[in-house]
Amino acid sequence: MNREEKDEMLEQLMIDYGNELVRVAFSYVKDAEVAKDLVQNTFIKCYKKLETFRQDAQIKTWLYRITINECKDYLKSWHYKMVQVKGFIHETTKSILPSTEKAVLEKYDQAEIKDTIYSLPKVYREVVYLYYYESLTSEEIAHVLDISVNTVKTRLRRAKQRLESILKEAEFHGR
Repeated sequence: MNREEKDEMLEQLMIDYGNELVRVAFSYVKDAEVAKDLVQNTFIKCYKKLETFRQDAQIKTWLYRITINECKDYLKSWHYKMVQVKGFIHETTKSILPSTEKAVLEKYDQAEIKDTIYSLPKVYREVVYLYYYESLTSEEIAHVLDISVNTVKTRLRRAKQRLESILKEAEFHGR
């Protein structure tokens, strides 16, 4: 594959999968700009390794795997941990605001379904996101996450059960 073909293929992959990969990255890091940066890293790795891509998987699942690994590496990084500390400090200072102002801010920050999904443990959150938001099949999810199809199905079932109980409890408490 010559450089021009490689450039054209990368450009097409970015058009076809860029937005999906940003959404996947966002589901992990919960920061739009960081998600975009991680996807940019994904495409850089893709470009460098394009010749070595084995056709035994779909390129889409290969890109998802690279993106998810980028996200996991980021979440283990020192930079991310420092961002978390700054966020904690921000939340702590927010708690000293007058109660009316605090209530308005809390109302503004709520996106209940998304927050509920994000509250799930990572193993459930990632399969829910890939299945419902990215419309991947159980087989594709298994390949992306490097787990068995039965594990995907089990995690989806358990995630649904947890979501159902969380939503019922929230409804019971009048939220």
